[in-house]
Amino acid sequence: MSTIVMNTKDEVIMKLVHYFITEGNYNPIVVNGVKDEIWLENTDGPYRIVRINSNNIFNKEQLEYDNYKIESIVRQIKKKTLSFNVNTLNILLDVNEDLKLEETKNIKPVSLVGSDLNITNEGILEAFPNINEKLLKDTNGVELILNVTKDINQKTEKDNMLYERTFRPKKIVVTYLLILACVIMFGLTCLKGGQAFIAGDDNHYVANILGQMGGDNVRLVQSGEIWRLFTSMFLHASIIHLLVNMYSLNVLGRQIETFLGKTKLIIIYLVSGLCGSLLSVATMDTNIIAVGASGAIFGLAGALLYFGYHYRTYLGDALKRQIIPVIVINLIIGSMISGVDNFCHIGGLVGGILITMALGIDGRSKTYEKVNGVICLLIFVAILIYAIFFK
Repeated sequence: MSTIVMNTKDEVIMKLVHYFITEGNYNPIVVNGVKDEIWLENTDGPYRIVRINSNNIFNKEQLEYDNYKIESIVRQIKKKTLSFNVNTLNILLDVNEDLKLEETKNIKPVSLVGSDLNITNEGILEAFPNINEKLLKDTNGVELILNVTKDINQKTEKDNMLYERTFRPKKIVVTYLLILACVIMFGLTCLKGGQAFIAGDDNHYVANILGQMGGDNVRLVQSGEIWRLFTSMFLHASIIHLLVNMYSLNVLGRQIETFLGKTKLIIIYLVSGLCGSLLSVATMDTNIIAVGASGAIFGLAGALLYFGYHYRTYLGDALKRQIIPVIVINLIIGSMISGVDNFCHIGGLVGGILITMALGIDGRSKTYEKVNGVICLLIFVAILIYAIFFK
């Protein structure tokens, strides 16, 4: 019969990891090039990063090198996750007691050398007030391994279920229905307006037809035709206009429908389109007729940006290299091309972010974030309504 013998340091590591994962909602992160270290992350935790280091640090030179190493890794995490501040708790389990641990701006070092895991450090107790109560105390050896493994597996399984539910492929329905609605409306405008819409002619005839079909116009909206704020997001001025927007809607809509669900996609599309229409009407010339799904589409981009922020540990590279650059480039292009209503794009983008904040990200958003989203969205819409009807 074999027995498992664990030294005190290993037991301390397992108990700390058990606490931070099961009670603190931290998740292990892979850090290349480190040995005898454990790195944990919780984007909503009192410390974004908890690092547990069991390496021996005997002299000042070793401590300085360890500080340099942790600062370097934290900078990489900042860069990957688009974060400005990454508060880090650096727990050292084998450091010379004569060495002075100096706290930097975002990194707090704590020594637990010779500790019986009765935590007395005020910084830790303030951030994790239940740590002494929840730490495993009376288990060791095989029993400790079994308890820690079981609890961590249960926590990991729950997180994996949320991740799988969020990212697994789903049947796309709403995106195609929105595209179909835009195509049908374009077909109706073509029947009413003839070849002008196929050719994309920019003339008063096209504008008159779009106005009859429900395009945005500040005087008509002010006169009470509020429905134009919604109908305009399903109208397009030419076949090119339609094809470009439907391609974008297909790409973004499929992702939002997969990540956030069908109901939220509909709400985000309509609210974003409304916000785009409101800002467009608030800033347009009185003779302009504005149409297009681009405000709602920018809202979907804003929703994807907000979603990506909450999953930035997984989607950090996509945020930096795809989502943000595409939004910025399209806004720049919109500001340079005549006839493009960039105010509609901006209104839709802001509305998309705010309505997604209000709806929340399953398993990620806190109640106060949703409340803030509702309040900010209502304020934004109220300002735009005031600018249109009361200014």
